[in-house]
Amino acid sequence: MIKKKLGMLMLVPVVGVSIFACATASEKAISSEELSYRNVPLTVNTAPPPVEFPKEPPGQSKRFVRAYENAPPMIPHSVEGLLPITKDNNACLGCHMPEVAKDVGATPISPTHFIDFFKLPEGKIVKLENLDPARYNCSQCHAPQAKTKPLVQNNFKPDYRDPNTKQKTKLYKNLLEGVK
Repeated sequence: MIKKKLGMLMLVPVVGVSIFACATASEKAISSEELSYRNVPLTVNTAPPPVEFPKEPPGQSKRFVRAYENAPPMIPHSVEGLLPITKDNNACLGCHMPEVAKDVGATPISPTHFIDFFKLPEGKIVKLENLDPARYNCSQCHAPQAKTKPLVQNNFKPDYRDPNTKQKTKLYKNLLEGVK
């Protein structure tokens, strides 16, 4: 009896992999040249094509819709002269600190950047008076959006629980979802 049940359990992954293989085999395969940003085989040493980034200065650019709910927003303006960001030199803070952002029309830094995440496992949200020192490097999560065509077709459609989160995060309100 145990051998029979064990045998059936061993068949489940094999059947699952077989079904998955049949489903993906019917889809058109994408060649490495089509998938490559350079459009040549990876073995060929060539420079990638040039990419154009936004030239609009801060305050004069169109904001991008977030890629998915609570996604870090893309930088819609030029970052010329703003990079590199260091813990002692961060030009982003001049416009994006919450107390300044509204007056200059900038997206304010998310409240999540003012939370001590080490306290979350204890079920506590501890608000910091200043920006969390681990969050100084804005370009680690926020990047300028290149003006280019996608490398491959993307059928991803984000599902926003709240339509307002296309433009603004509510992550700080959901941090303890599911935490007991």
